Parts: sequence; structure tokens; C-alpha cells
Amino acid sequence: MKRIALISDTHNYLPPNIFKYLESCDEIWHAGDIGTINITEQLEQLKPVRAVYGNIDGQEVRKFHPKTQRFFCEQVDVLITHIGGYPDRYTPEARILLAKNPPKIFICGHSHILKIIYDKKYNLLHINPGSCGIQGIHKVKTLVRFTIDGDKIKDMEVVELGLK
Repeated sequence: MKRIALISDTHNYLPPNIFKYLESCDEIWHAGDIGTINITEQLEQLKPVRAVYGNIDGQEVRKFHPKTQRFFCEQVDVLITHIGGYPDRYTPEARILLAKNPPKIFICGHSHILKIIYDKKYNLLHINPGSCGIQGIHKVKTLVRFTIDGDKIKDMEVVELGLK
């Protein structure tokens, strides 16, 4: 069983109150627009981090974090990328990835809009954790926490970190 903290779009900012929500997790996943490598280095001091780069990330971040990550957490197939869209509006690249071999969880960031949607077409859970940074269109900083237990995804929780 693993407890996951999912964040995105930090844009080189970690809210001071975020750390208390990360402590109880086993892993931190970052869905891109990290800012600088310092952000993931800070997070790695707390817990193991899986991250992808986003469109604002420079070569320093891209050197350490790929554009897309596909892996199993317990028995759940996970695909993370920064720009992926959402059900019925996936990007062309995401549609190709999903059509070939859909994961059980598809995670992206970029829009700064929190969405957790079950996609019946691809039989997957789509998650965008919103943004926990202070740049962008969102009004409230957010992250998502959940548990993966074998092949089950459970205990989904949206955490509001305060106004941007």
C-alpha cells in the first residue's frame, strides 16, 4: 500500500504549509512546470519523487525529469505527462498514448484546473491536481492525495492550500 501526494505547476514555489500534507505520504508525484531543480531536490529530502518536466521547465529540470513517465505503483499502471488535456479533449499525443495501451491512471497538469474524472472511453482515472504554485489562472492552491493498495485506487482527497 502506498500513499501518494500529487502536485503540479509549482513554478518554482512551494507553499510553506504543503510540507505537513506530504509527510504522511510514501511518494510525491509532480506533473510538471516545476520551475527549477531546487524544487524537486527539496521534495526528495522528504520522500521519493517521480516528476515530469513541463513547458516552462528549462534544460536543468529536463536533464533529470522526462517528458512522460509510465510505471507501475503496486499493481496500478500510471502515466504522467504535463500537457495531456482531459477526457474528450486530450491532446493528439495523449490520444495516441491512451489508444495504444491505456493506463489505469492518467495524470497531467498544465491547465492549473483541478479535475478528477473517470474516463469511460479508456477505462481510466484522469487526474489533474491543479496548481500549488502562485502563478497562473487558479485562485486556490491545491494538491491531491490518494492511496494505491494493490490494484485499488482509494482515499482520494483534495487538499486546498489557501488562496494564490
